[in-house]
Amino acid sequence: MKKLIVTGLLISAGIAGLSLNAHAQHKPTALNHIAVSVYDLQKSTAFYRDVLQIDTMPEPFHDGKHTWLKVGPHAQLHLIKGAPEITQHDIASHLCFTVPSVDDFITKLNKLKIPYRNWQGQQQQITLRVDGVKQLYLQDPDNYWIEINDDKY
Repeated sequence: MKKLIVTGLLISAGIAGLSLNAHAQHKPTALNHIAVSVYDLQKSTAFYRDVLQIDTMPEPFHDGKHTWLKVGPHAQLHLIKGAPEITQHDIASHLCFTVPSVDDFITKLNKLKIPYRNWQGQQQQITLRVDGVKQLYLQDPDNYWIEINDDKY
């Protein structure tokens, strides 16, 4: 009887171990990077670095055609020189960044004379969402839309 109990416990432990190991090996899909084709790499890099204050990071190509920016603990934005021209983009396709204070960010935009708007298209206006989050939209040098909000997640 003891052998049967011990054997049962060992089998149960083995099955539990296999189950835990299989679960540990399964990682959920996660954002690694977003790549954006830009017309003028230096101008776009300056915008994301100086206006949005996103840190650049080393990129492996060293070919003058790439800028990598760290946009999260394990996520990056890759700017890639190669867009043949600057085109218009729909506001519904946008990148979104959270800042500590939308009001402070607006002060910076005004100082730099960078226009912004709310979702409805009213210039120099923000949207106050039903959950209390302030948001605004601006465009980068390639006319990609950027949402800025103060979501506290």
